[in-house]
Amino acid sequence: MAFTVVRFNLVAPGATPAALSARYRAALEMAAYADAHGVDTVQTEEHHGAANSWLPSPFVLAAAVFGATRRIAVTVSAVIGPLHDPLRLAEDIAVLDLLSAGRLATVVGIGYRREEYERAGVEWAGRGRLQDELLETLLTAWSGEPFEFRGRTVTVTPRPFTRPHPLLLVGGSSRAAARRAARLGLPLFPSAHLPELEAYYHEQRAVHGTEGFCMMPSAETPLLHVAEDPDRTWAAYGEHFLHEARTYASWQSAGIRSAVRSAATTVAQLRDEGVYRVVTPKVCARLAGELDSLVLHPLCGGMPVEEGWRSLRLFCGAVGG
Repeated sequence: MAFTVVRFNLVAPGATPAALSARYRAALEMAAYADAHGVDTVQTEEHHGAANSWLPSPFVLAAAVFGATRRIAVTVSAVIGPLHDPLRLAEDIAVLDLLSAGRLATVVGIGYRREEYERAGVEWAGRGRLQDELLETLLTAWSGEPFEFRGRTVTVTPRPFTRPHPLLLVGGSSRAAARRAARLGLPLFPSAHLPELEAYYHEQRAVHGTEGFCMMPSAETPLLHVAEDPDRTWAAYGEHFLHEARTYASWQSAGIRSAVRSAATTVAQLRDEGVYRVVTPKVCARLAGELDSLVLHPLCGGMPVEEGWRSLRLFCGAVGG
């Protein structure tokens, strides 16, 4: 059976604060429903300054999800590492790990939008160095022992629940990301199906003598919406899928490799492309036996909440739990 994921980025173009509040509360209710029906993880992510209100604070959402659920994990995929203060992030993740009793997984990426760095006053050219510092600081800080950080001795408390440390993965599609993960003995989380990058990661692990594994996305990892009538759903709601696809496309340069990269400019093209798929419950159940993971995106691109609920209920009915 496939690993099951419900994804939330809370995009809502043109929404009022009241409408956004309703979507946030719906996401928490959906997370609780997914938790009760055996879904494996809620996935969320980080982007800043987006006109469509793309979620900027994934750890805040994670905390709310943990408070509303009992067993489901939360995967932050990904946090933009160089934009964060290393000590504060170590504290935040430790608190979430304690709050959830180990249900948090954090993928740390380097990002691909210069405007997010400019907005935060962080030098784009120094992002690799900052990413190294962040990851090294997290791993050291969670030991609870004093250590040197930027010329002073510090100690980070509280210590996390998970030993030796909370689940931390290095995200990306570059050899630099693979080398970084291998050197630190951390798992690699490629942003797309990249077997050559996985092979390079394991070569580098051998060089550094470290342990680790690669969480490679499948060659086929569509973003799903479940409906009894896919034709009707595409006609009624296709613009929501296209909004997200076009937003991603506007952010990702030619060198970015991503499982959700789309070249579509129309709803018809997006449907034919297969990155976003509307499937019946029967097809969803079949995919659960064929794919390594199923990713449901119930509130994609400002999708009406009631339609998101229909999709989630059909998804949970199709995959069991």
